[in-house]
Amino acid sequence: MNKLNLSQINILAPYPVWYEGAELLFKTDHNILYSAAFELDDMLNIKAYWFRITNRSGKKSPNDKKVQQTIIHIIEEFFRTNPDILLYICDNANEQQAQRDRLFLRWFNAYEQKKKYVIRTAIVIDEDISNYVALIVPTAHPLLSDILSTFDNEISMFQNNK
Repeated sequence: MNKLNLSQINILAPYPVWYEGAELLFKTDHNILYSAAFELDDMLNIKAYWFRITNRSGKKSPNDKKVQQTIIHIIEEFFRTNPDILLYICDNANEQQAQRDRLFLRWFNAYEQKKKYVIRTAIVIDEDISNYVALIVPTAHPLLSDILSTFDNEISMFQNNK
């Protein structure tokens, strides 16, 4: 993965973002430390990255629009420097994965540039746990239809192997 340009992110993000190893970190006005990371996944020979957001402080996070804006600017910079695919799965800690999924989709749907991307979501049940997963891919990606088909096939495979 091409390293994200912090200067580009920090021009627009309301919270300053910095690197710690391979993770991007930022701290909120409520003194909550978040990290964002990207992990390579080889989705049938199509380059894709799992996107992970972690509340490192472990404290309950109030509704903070600046967190949304900072995450969106990190994602935007990812796509600016990496013409790849983004995948995410919502953490199922405290059985709050459905709420995390709704929150992320609300953030993304409020994003003014959302028409540049296709987002496809699904629920995969594994050992009686609902896992909320999503795919985000630029609409201009040359393999868009193959990527969507691959995602749908993978999800169907997991759903059929309950």
